[in-house]
Amino acid sequence: MRIDAALKEQGFYYFSPDDLIVLVDSTNGSDLANLYVKLKPEVPQVSQHQYTINDIYIYSNYNLRTAARDTLKSDSILYKGYYVIDKKKTFKPQVFEQMMRFESGELYNRAEHNLTINRLINLGAFKFVKNRFETLPDSFKLNTYYYLTPLPKKSLSAEIGGLSRSNNVTGSEVTLRWRNRNAFRGAELVTINAYGGFEVQYSGQFSGYNTFRYGAEANLSFPRFLIPFFNLNTEGSFVPRTNIQLGYDILQRQKLYTLNSYRAQFGYNWKESAQKEHTFNPISINYVQALNVTDSFTKYVKSYPTLQRTISRQFIIGSNYNFNYNQLAGKEKNAGGLYFNGLIDLSGNILGLVTGADVRKGKSVKIFGSAFSQYAKVDFDTRYYIKVGQNSQWANRVLVGVGLPYGNDTILPFVKQFFSGGSNSLRGFRSRSVGPGTYGGGQIPKDSSGILPDMTGDIRLEFNTEYRAKLFSIVNGALFLDAGNVWLYHDNPDKPGDPAINGQPGGKFTKDFMKQLAIDAGVGLRVDITILLIRFDVAVPIRKPWLPAGQQSVINQIDFGSSAWRKQNIVYNIAIGLPF
Repeated sequence: MRIDAALKEQGFYYFSPDDLIVLVDSTNGSDLANLYVKLKPEVPQVSQHQYTINDIYIYSNYNLRTAARDTLKSDSILYKGYYVIDKKKTFKPQVFEQMMRFESGELYNRAEHNLTINRLINLGAFKFVKNRFETLPDSFKLNTYYYLTPLPKKSLSAEIGGLSRSNNVTGSEVTLRWRNRNAFRGAELVTINAYGGFEVQYSGQFSGYNTFRYGAEANLSFPRFLIPFFNLNTEGSFVPRTNIQLGYDILQRQKLYTLNSYRAQFGYNWKESAQKEHTFNPISINYVQALNVTDSFTKYVKSYPTLQRTISRQFIIGSNYNFNYNQLAGKEKNAGGLYFNGLIDLSGNILGLVTGADVRKGKSVKIFGSAFSQYAKVDFDTRYYIKVGQNSQWANRVLVGVGLPYGNDTILPFVKQFFSGGSNSLRGFRSRSVGPGTYGGGQIPKDSSGILPDMTGDIRLEFNTEYRAKLFSIVNGALFLDAGNVWLYHDNPDKPGDPAINGQPGGKFTKDFMKQLAIDAGVGLRVDITILLIRFDVAVPIRKPWLPAGQQSVINQIDFGSSAWRKQNIVYNIAIGLPF
């Protein structure tokens, strides 16, 4: 098989593994045998010759019902060595220049053959992709034919989803999506989404603070790199893409405030292989503005100054790069391997250099009436999976995130900050309730009658380990341990009265950070119906970093027989999909 694969890369189109025979000679009088790899005597001549590519024909609007009319070579257009047959001019011939890995006159190569097929499929514009080779009479040349049946150019679809959370929140979201798969005859994909959703808290002390969100988003994707003065391409099976995105969102927290945000992004996405993917956005803009802030929320801000960050104007203009490596891609369930996702996010760097912004020295620079954010941020998600048995797996994750606010900022923008706690984080603590550091403001006080602020930080460290095993049928079980926290980069801003950090003592990152980790443990059930996995996790805290020194470990206080203890410590999580 390996010999056949190697010969297929060198033009031996008709060669077959069955053309080889291994002769064994064991008559040398010892315990050894000589093996002789030879061609069978009856191997046909066509298997022993190298073939070159002659003409390449591309039927880019092939229809099975009208195949006879669609395959007339007289209708072809020669473009850079390729004959394109498309009477309706559905696609520009330039589309196929980057898709085709064959050229006329080259030796046949099976790897290039497969790459071409894969790139045409990954283009996302064709329903069927077929090809065949035809030998020219009395020669060792191949004519190549590609039959491409387009997907419907335009489509309209609707999606509806539902959610339920352990804090008595239920909700739904509806998305209406319109697609144009060949907008400018270059296999460009235009997608316009309109969506609306809500989250309603139907009981508990925070009932009535419902959330509504709606908005629209437009995406334009080109199946190639759009870079001035350069013509780049990738060598693998995947088509590179240039993406342009525009979006507008409205988030309404009933009885509290309304936020509207504008988004714009320009960037590139490409894959080296099925395991390695890159995303680079040289331009990323996000503008968030608060509307209709209620008197009730203003009162909460006086009690919790950090809430001011939620409604502060945020103007983020910068770049970001994301690299994803996934050894589990294409592997069976419960397989072992490494997963890594790394993000580098920069904002306001060029603007900061040009304007000389330095808020700590009293020079805050505004653009369009809003101070722009200036920071550098890295975020790493590393996971290692170990296959323990046929139906069991040991999963481990380490999250490390560091954001450095500087120049025009003393703290990361709220939407860029890290948080800890929740169904995909520390499952023994309420979502976004842990930290920063030893500060305990995220825990529910006894006299609370309203809303609590999210506890966020500039630095995050989190560890998770989980053993997963099949129990019976479609039900799986899990045992897990979580540890982590978030911290602030600066202890107190030079600017007096800044609500970003004031009122959070113990929140700064110090050399004692490992002693400030919150820890929980728990068990879970997962119902896996292949297309959907529903997860039920229950966890309890075993270390609370906000408690006084010497009292932070609470594992000796566990008392499942006490209703008061259960009410304050047991956290239930309902989620879709695995936590990591």
